[in-house]
Amino acid sequence: IYERGTFARAATRGDGTTGEDVTANVRTIGAVPLQLAGAGPLPARLEVRGEIYIGVAAFERYNEQARARGDKPMINPRNGAAGSLRQIDARMTAQRPLSMFCYGIGLRDEPQLFATQAELVAQLAAWGLPTNAELRVVDSAAAALAYAAGLLERREQLGYDIDGVVFKVNELALQRRLGELSRTPRYAIAFKFPAEEATTRLLAVEFQVGRTGAITPVARLAPVFVGGATISNATLHNMAEVQRLGVRVGDTVIVRRAGDVIPQVVRVADDAPRGDQQVPALPTACPVCGSLVERVADQAIARCTGGLHCPAQRKQAIRHFAARGALDIEGLGEKLIDQLVDRELLRTPADIYTLTRDALLTLERMGEKSADNVLAQIEKSRTPPLARLLFALGIRDVGESTAKALANYFGSVEALARATPEALTAVADVGPIVAAHVQAFFADSNNTTVVRALLDAEHGGVTPVAPPPRAADVALPLAGQTWVLTGALERLPRDEAEALLQQLGAKTAGSVSKRTTRVVAGPGAGSKLAKAQELGIEVVDEAQLIALLASHGLQGES
Repeated sequence: IYERGTFARAATRGDGTTGEDVTANVRTIGAVPLQLAGAGPLPARLEVRGEIYIGVAAFERYNEQARARGDKPMINPRNGAAGSLRQIDARMTAQRPLSMFCYGIGLRDEPQLFATQAELVAQLAAWGLPTNAELRVVDSAAAALAYAAGLLERREQLGYDIDGVVFKVNELALQRRLGELSRTPRYAIAFKFPAEEATTRLLAVEFQVGRTGAITPVARLAPVFVGGATISNATLHNMAEVQRLGVRVGDTVIVRRAGDVIPQVVRVADDAPRGDQQVPALPTACPVCGSLVERVADQAIARCTGGLHCPAQRKQAIRHFAARGALDIEGLGEKLIDQLVDRELLRTPADIYTLTRDALLTLERMGEKSADNVLAQIEKSRTPPLARLLFALGIRDVGESTAKALANYFGSVEALARATPEALTAVADVGPIVAAHVQAFFADSNNTTVVRALLDAEHGGVTPVAPPPRAADVALPLAGQTWVLTGALERLPRDEAEALLQQLGAKTAGSVSKRTTRVVAGPGAGSKLAKAQELGIEVVDEAQLIALLASHGLQGES
């Protein structure tokens, strides 16, 4: 963030809302100017967004010097850059060869300062900020793909690692109209390049148990360096994938890091010798707790039926509960949870709130200060937003966005637990499958016992903070209705229009069906408008929508 042209603060993106303050560290990066200069008016407050990286030559040079000093070299540029930025001592960061590319802005005093993305980046460069010379404006999908193909050919000559191209709509007014989903913008898309591959040997196939009991086959590999990291384990996803690949223990296999992050087995090497190697088979009993493994006929995933009786599911459930985005209990990490579950000190997430200082001090490498810090973080988590608590419960297919929608609609855990299928599917983002998972969760006596223990504030549980209450005795005017928006909206961003409709009780959907109440059609409306006309569904334009919202005291910010 620059205040009147002067560098003031730097933060990581974190979870999209809360990040880490890395001001002192970023101040040491030579590529980041401490004072903006050059042409163009300077806004009073400017939030510049970009990516900090380490170039290939700088990475190799740093590692060569580190080895000469007897220090540990960096494993790869990506992890090296991330670790350097998060150093506690900024003097350590200053010794790392960090660079930066700026590609956008966030907060600004003048939203109409630029007309296009290209103008925006050009102005950043004019102010002295580092931008990428490979940026191009193209006028068609074919030209965009040709650009990506050309960059892929020159990938090794760029001097820094990339995993693809981002295509963005150039006109900023169109970006605003297209809007964003909960995690991704509609006006941009990542085009990933093929991941780096390597050949190694499959030593064994083992089975891991996830939070929901999913049994996942994992390949144990002879260690191989690929995509900047040494890989010894890789996912095989499910038994259908194992069968598709035709892998056997002892095979020579091709592995890659999907998105340059997640290791996976791609295929068996064509020239691999085949003999009487073991064919991986799905276990009939859970490899952790011995419970029956169940596989529904039309699903690829097999599951352990042990529930929280299974230590693996217990560990995963508690890790999920304490994770960022859920209850965010800092210090209650994987290794600590493993110890607590193994010693029977934690059986369910509710047991977190009964942990004592004495119990924590019995654990390995746990001193008094560490124990106090963990207890302080647990105490801090006792009044979570309701949406975070619902997400933390680990209900199948209920992610952060759906948890927020459920919290806003029902207002309490108790109301959600009593909800009918009809009430659940009236919530935005909730269809019949998610509704069935929610009902199944609260129909399970083990789950309801845990939830009751969690909400028992009298005995040290949690007190969730509900969103602003809805007037239970006043029927929302659009309750029970389903609306579909199609085409371009010229006065209201689509996500804002959907949010306003939801405030009036409507459910917004992405497709037209017999259940659709009304369709809002703007310029460029196509198949959805045609389907609405075919089904005889009422169609309104944006002006009529705005008039309806205004009649109920609502209006957009635009």
